[in-house]
Amino acid sequence: MIAPKGPTPEIPPATPTERTGPQPAFRYRQLAAEIERRILDGTYAPGERLPSVRGLHRQTTLSISTVYQAYMELAATGFVEARPKSGYFVLPVSLRDFKPPVFRKRSSAPQRVDLAPVVNSVVAAMSDPRLVPLGNTAADPSLLPVKALGRILKALSHEDMRALLSYSPSEGFPGLRRQVAIRTLGVIAGVEPEDVVITNGCTEAVALSLLAVTRAGDTVAVETPTNFTFLQLLKELGLLVAEIATDPRDGVDLDELETALRGGRIKACLLMPNFQNPLGALMPEEKKRALVELVGRYEVPVVEDDISAQLHFGETRPAPLKAYDRDDRVLTCSSFSKTLAPGLRLGWVIPGRRHRGRVQRLKAGTSISTSTLDQYLVARFLETGAYERHLRALRNALKRQVFAAALEIRKYFPESTRLAVPQGGSLLWVELPKGVDGLDVYQRAFDRDISIIPGVVCSNSKRFTRYIQVSCAAPFRRRIRDAVRALGGIVSELAGTRRARNAFAKGRS
Repeated sequence: MIAPKGPTPEIPPATPTERTGPQPAFRYRQLAAEIERRILDGTYAPGERLPSVRGLHRQTTLSISTVYQAYMELAATGFVEARPKSGYFVLPVSLRDFKPPVFRKRSSAPQRVDLAPVVNSVVAAMSDPRLVPLGNTAADPSLLPVKALGRILKALSHEDMRALLSYSPSEGFPGLRRQVAIRTLGVIAGVEPEDVVITNGCTEAVALSLLAVTRAGDTVAVETPTNFTFLQLLKELGLLVAEIATDPRDGVDLDELETALRGGRIKACLLMPNFQNPLGALMPEEKKRALVELVGRYEVPVVEDDISAQLHFGETRPAPLKAYDRDDRVLTCSSFSKTLAPGLRLGWVIPGRRHRGRVQRLKAGTSISTSTLDQYLVARFLETGAYERHLRALRNALKRQVFAAALEIRKYFPESTRLAVPQGGSLLWVELPKGVDGLDVYQRAFDRDISIIPGVVCSNSKRFTRYIQVSCAAPFRRRIRDAVRALGGIVSELAGTRRARNAFAKGRS
């Protein structure tokens, strides 16, 4: 855990209650979450002194150690600061004034995928090391367990290396399949290692799943806006898309989806219920259950991208759609790209027994297998138990980065800017003031060596021209802060230009 800056107040001696045994970890996290909510909704004002550790101990009957740990958690995530001999004070992190982007119910009939012309430029900018990476959704290397992975590699003998340079089974290295299956305990019932197919990243998992349940010319229901790489994939597979309106807070609109399903042309759905890309939307659990029941009535399979579920800011991992699937209609895809090692390109699919044989045959027939060495490396890391500790640190870091970027946007973008602040992941979906084109912002930012993603590439109907996506996957250091402020200046300048044009036009009339 990251300690607060400056000297830390002395930890009071343990009370007799505390000596009898440790407090469950969830108690301090629950307390921290409650204080965080009160900070965000303005109950505790910026600069206000929080109750003392002993005072809150008496008020809540929680142990002194629990209260102290809660304050340490809040300090680590940037909500409070410790001042020597004075206590804990709220930092200026109120997000209550943000309004989410407007949700417009406007789904579309099935169409061929027509990618925005700028998409190739956007893809190239995402990985350009010269640019400030506000368009790169992969976690910064400084947030990844580089040393731990390096130690595993260094420990390999020549004999180990010879074995690992051979092909692994097409469905995956047994040790990694086992580790993935273990991590579904309490999340998806009944998953065994043989139910897991290892893939080259989440994109291959999604591609194999779509190939298993559709044919070229079929129509797939997708959220709008959606991950623009999905549109690229659907185009290459020769599939049509029906865009379904999606809310920035709770995901795809089920009424709109049912209307599309009722038409009879939808052969599959491609959805991201947990921290959707690009909105960051988190579908409520009851809505997930209702969605699975809905597609079951129409006997339509769902390909689920669950890649960001582990990046939750709350206490618990949100469940995938597969958790509510009783008829093997959901094929759940994920990877370690957002949490552990983007460059290793290790993903997996849990297709269910209905589709498992087909997915395994497609994997063998397309890419044969996935790198044995990479799979071994990650499997060994998972076996050490260090992955869970790494995830906790990564989630804290992303939470700090997302909130820091959101606050800078509130401060430096025009007042009419709208923003969806997510409950997990690393993405911010920004609605720009009227008349400001996201492509103009993208181009001017690129000219200043800043990469972002214009909203127009996130829809087949090109409707999100007044939006941009900002990634918060890199530590919020000076370079990132200055880039966000520069974006605010660009948007303000474009908004001012529009107002000037309108005033000039009114003057002439």
